[in-house]
Amino acid sequence: MTTNNPMLDKLRPILPLIAANAAQAERDRKVPEENIKLLKGIGMHRMFQPKKYGGLEMSLPQFTDCVAALAGACGGTAWAFSLLCTHSHQLAMFTQQLQDEMWLSDPDATASSSIAPFGRIEEAEGGVYLSGEMGWSSGCDHADWAIVGFNRFNEAGDKIYSFGVIPRKDYEIRDDWYAVGMSSSGSKTLVINNVFIPEHRIEVAKDMMEGRSKGYGLYPDSDIFYTPYRPYFACGFAAISLGVAERMLVAFKEKTKNRVRAYTGANVGTATPALMRLAESTHEVAAARAFLEKTWEEHAEFGRQHRYPTRAELAFWRTNQAFAVKMCISAVDRLFSAAGATSWMTNNEIQRLFRDSHMTGAHAYTDYDICAQILGRELMGLEPDPTMV
Repeated sequence: MTTNNPMLDKLRPILPLIAANAAQAERDRKVPEENIKLLKGIGMHRMFQPKKYGGLEMSLPQFTDCVAALAGACGGTAWAFSLLCTHSHQLAMFTQQLQDEMWLSDPDATASSSIAPFGRIEEAEGGVYLSGEMGWSSGCDHADWAIVGFNRFNEAGDKIYSFGVIPRKDYEIRDDWYAVGMSSSGSKTLVINNVFIPEHRIEVAKDMMEGRSKGYGLYPDSDIFYTPYRPYFACGFAAISLGVAERMLVAFKEKTKNRVRAYTGANVGTATPALMRLAESTHEVAAARAFLEKTWEEHAEFGRQHRYPTRAELAFWRTNQAFAVKMCISAVDRLFSAAGATSWMTNNEIQRLFRDSHMTGAHAYTDYDICAQILGRELMGLEPDPTMV
């Protein structure tokens, strides 16, 4: 945990209010408006926004500490809001014209996303027309813009994976988010019908990973924008998994310390199996945090040095986070399996933590089966597999 984090100091007092809304958030299947107002009220949505527009440009370790703490209160809120934050970092690599459109008139504007290339495009003069049903757009109910993915094609017919940015008026939100985990993230579908996206709102994904995007270099004095977009985009998922696991340690202790077996009256909290499970999960979560903090601090140090990561360094950053998520889920599972039948009740926090924990490992960026192959190929000097993002 970073020692100097003014945003975390502002966040802690409102966490009990956010935690109190967790059950309602699940029933509504989206982040409550109150939570958004509380988080915007302390300026957390500005952590990765350029200072030019009133942003804070805070470090990645500071951000992830806040996300982990928020996840302990409500995983779905942390999932959706962290993405609204990290998207601002991605948008800072688009053209100045787009950033002006977004933030000059509304410095508080945020964007959700659906970046898998589900959309169908038609090339046009000065841009593309996009249609499609873009799923998994977390926090879209609270966003003013959306970042969407699609494929363009060069003269040789090769796919050019790209991102486009569209305003809220250009798409509808389909209320179809019914999920077992992270149900309060509101990750609904954006329905887009023949929307024109001008070139100044389009970036090639590969360029954003290799320092060639149109907005790259706009902020030469910044410590956070001299980097590929993806490490910042993906960091929140691991931070959420960590925060959920850390909260599970506390919830398990609270539930188990006074728990007695219904048929025998034995005190479960002082029984050796419970103590051993708690100890091992505590070690596992502590190891995950240490591993993540080391990785996140490397991100930050590279930014401070204006040092661009190599392909090998990026492979480690990406896969380190997925391995830490795997550790967090393991720690949660160990405790959940020993928390008793009442932990399965839908009004019990422990079952929500269990469900949310598993969702943190289901994202494309935290799927360790994929990440192990990515790192393995890099370690053996093989070219990256283009089928693995």
